Amino acid sequence: MARRKSKKKQKQDDTLGLVGGVSILSSLIALYLTKNAVISVITLIVVIVVLALIINSIEEAKLKRLRRSGIAEIDKMTGTQFEHYLGQLFKLQGYNATVTQAQGDYGADLVLNKDGKRIVVQAKRYSKNVNLKAVQEVHGAIAHYKASAGWVVTNSGYTQSAINLARSNNVRLVDREELVEMILRVKEIIK
Repeated sequence: MARRKSKKKQKQDDTLGLVGGVSILSSLIALYLTKNAVISVITLIVVIVVLALIINSIEEAKLKRLRRSGIAEIDKMTGTQFEHYLGQLFKLQGYNATVTQAQGDYGADLVLNKDGKRIVVQAKRYSKNVNLKAVQEVHGAIAHYKASAGWVVTNSGYTQSAINLARSNNVRLVDREELVEMILRVKEIIK
């Protein structure tokens, strides 16, 4: 069985394909309009360079955002440190956040209260994608804590099975990208 590509690798392949396609199309259009192979090749080179510069600047902007967010520090935290960090992050967003005890937490690492709603959160500071076990845990915690919703928050991503289970059980998944956005919004508020 063939191995599936990671989202990052797939995105890189898609971008490379798009750059190649646009470059070749531009070159063919130039050849058709001018009937000159030299101009067509020059067009191809110019389009590739321009697209490479655009992609590079987009990647640089993403990298700057990640550096500003502090996600690199989160990646070095222990699971318990990450739970406490999230507690502070949610407090800055107006939630009454309580970090549960480390053992016997019934599937919730944090309990959030805001506007009469209770949300249980399963925090996963991982270097790989979070699997469906985290979704199962937080789903079980909803009833135990009498919560109206369950979230799984990670500094990583999710397996497809976790995404499917979360969707069918109305569990919100907060991945690395959304976590970075949340951190940046909070940093803007506290400036």
